[in-house]
Amino acid sequence: MIGQDEITAQIRLKKGEGRYLKSGGAWIFDNEIDICEGTYNNGDIVKVVDFDDYPMGIGYINDNSKIRIRMLSRKADTVVDEAFFRDRIKNAWDYRKTVLAGNDSSCRVIFGEADFLPGITIDKYEDVLVVESLALGIDRYKELITDTLKEILKADGITIRGVYERSDAKERKKEGLPIHKGFIGDEFDTDIKINENGIYYMVDVVNGQKTGFFLDQKYNRLAMQRICRGKKVLDCFTHMGTFALNAGFGGAKSVLGLDISEYAINQANANAKLNKLDDRVKFKVANVLDELPKMVSEGEKFDVVILDPPAFTKSREATKQAVKGYREINMKGLKLVENGGYLATCSCSHFMTQELFAKTIKEAAKAVHKRLRQVEFRTQAPDHPILWAADESYYLKFYIFQVVDEM
Repeated sequence: MIGQDEITAQIRLKKGEGRYLKSGGAWIFDNEIDICEGTYNNGDIVKVVDFDDYPMGIGYINDNSKIRIRMLSRKADTVVDEAFFRDRIKNAWDYRKTVLAGNDSSCRVIFGEADFLPGITIDKYEDVLVVESLALGIDRYKELITDTLKEILKADGITIRGVYERSDAKERKKEGLPIHKGFIGDEFDTDIKINENGIYYMVDVVNGQKTGFFLDQKYNRLAMQRICRGKKVLDCFTHMGTFALNAGFGGAKSVLGLDISEYAINQANANAKLNKLDDRVKFKVANVLDELPKMVSEGEKFDVVILDPPAFTKSREATKQAVKGYREINMKGLKLVENGGYLATCSCSHFMTQELFAKTIKEAAKAVHKRLRQVEFRTQAPDHPILWAADESYYLKFYIFQVVDEM
């Protein structure tokens, strides 16, 4: 066995607890545990049984985290060895090959719990892998996982030239882990040119957001290409200019992208030049929350407004405040849409459920006397699969509406 000679502890759940686990989730919380039989070190794999000794499976444990156990298997006799990881990783890659149908040059290859490898994310940018490890239990296996993935990809004719770790999210601290960034293996040039939807981007995997690029919006960006043809477009929270560039590539008359980050706007401008779109796709450093009211007061109008804000909440406790934030930004955006124009709006927080997000948008439209005709509802790209019952895997909600003045 890798990293642990044998399972030395059994965790018993309290009667009536483990509801999330029993409904299909992968987590057991600290307040659901009754007793531990045996001994363990944090990060070890333990067996889990219900209050009546019914076997629930195995997972790795960490006393530092409120998510006390992350389940690796529902089978209590599972052996966690090289073959176990190879099987999980091959299944994850085979799934991407199927659902992306060849559009997998840059994609998420492993998506934590949704790929039954809780706590680890791996993105592939052409011939580079970027790893994010967020749990102590999986951290000990990350090099084995990346080496195995490289072998599986090589068998498909894909040679990976380097692996970079971006385990610098604050969630690591909740696991008692240090923040970490660095190469796994040999160093390499970390500025990577990728192609998505026919558009080229330079991805900086060292300094970019998350693992360097937001792959989850791939097909939502593509959907905007047809909406924006011949239109005047405003892209709010543009980041690297991804929606703005798709609008320009799709034939928009003019595009303005706004973001508070000067670094992001510099990247966006470079990407516009790379795609020869800088003549009609422009970017501006601005606080969107301040800039939109200013535009309204100046009488500005756009045929298409795109709202792709960062998550307004990363906790259940902050959801009420987040609702106010989403309502406010959608009210501001709606005021800028020309009658008969279009609004694309999204939320990337799993605490903001689809129902709650829809309700918030409806309230925003009512407050500014607009009527919405839904064009479509979308979610994250299929390389970010949604595992039903694992709520944390379903986070991105994306609506496109036609906006008309109230009649």
